[in-house]
Amino acid sequence: MPALNLTDRVLVSVDGEEAEHFLQNLITANVEALEAGHAQPAALLTPQGKILFDFMISRAPETGFYLDIAAELAGDFQKRLALYKLRAKVAIEALSDFPVIAGWGGSAPEGAFIDNRFPEEAGVWRLYGSGAMLDAERSEWDAVRVTHGVAESGTDYALSDAFPHDVLMDKNHGIDFKKGCYVGQEVVSRMQHRGTARRRIAIVSAEEALPGPGTSIQAGGKQSGTLGTVAWNRALAIVRTDRIADAMTNELPIEIDTTPVTISLPEWTGLSFAPDPHASSDD
Repeated sequence: MPALNLTDRVLVSVDGEEAEHFLQNLITANVEALEAGHAQPAALLTPQGKILFDFMISRAPETGFYLDIAAELAGDFQKRLALYKLRAKVAIEALSDFPVIAGWGGSAPEGAFIDNRFPEEAGVWRLYGSGAMLDAERSEWDAVRVTHGVAESGTDYALSDAFPHDVLMDKNHGIDFKKGCYVGQEVVSRMQHRGTARRRIAIVSAEEALPGPGTSIQAGGKQSGTLGTVAWNRALAIVRTDRIADAMTNELPIEIDTTPVTISLPEWTGLSFAPDPHASSDD
């Protein structure tokens, strides 16, 4: 049961009698339907529908909610929540004494939350506080995320640049399309109903070690994405699905520098690189 302390993450508590209503009308996930014992991906968007902050949300053991976010974003995130708070009966507080622990495989320790971004068989969990043997390296955790196509801002995509669809939030329940309005909801709903998402997180594989994050992927000679998290010969990347599909259909090379690579979409998404008859790969 490997586990490690994610020292680049911090916990923010949102508590108070109006906490659920406050978050439900603000973020992409369905807070009202959030199950106890589960950590759900979610985002706070710009009015234009792009991800401003990405985080995990779970119900705290007694009252309120835990929002698990990158430490470098926590201060700005709290300020942004405070802007929306107005007179709502909500308390927002950073819980710096609660380490964020991730683990996988075997039985989760008492008090852990199932990480809903991963398929159930991966057995990935989050724990806030102590109670787990810390025996894994960061490279192992990165490999688990790459294997299952689970992206995080910073390494895998830039905030204010990606839509939730780009990072598979429409497939891992990070977006709820039946709940009421939230910031950026109109744009996200339009993308869903029109099927206009052309960028997706994909898994890149090669027969040799891949270069570092930010390296360009070429499909049929066209820029089609850049590497994010790299785990030796596998990596995550947001790719242009239309360009990858076109290269596959026409048996054109997909390369990083001069190294041939294969591109696949995470199996759990049910997505495929089907050609888009309405899109031009020159867009």
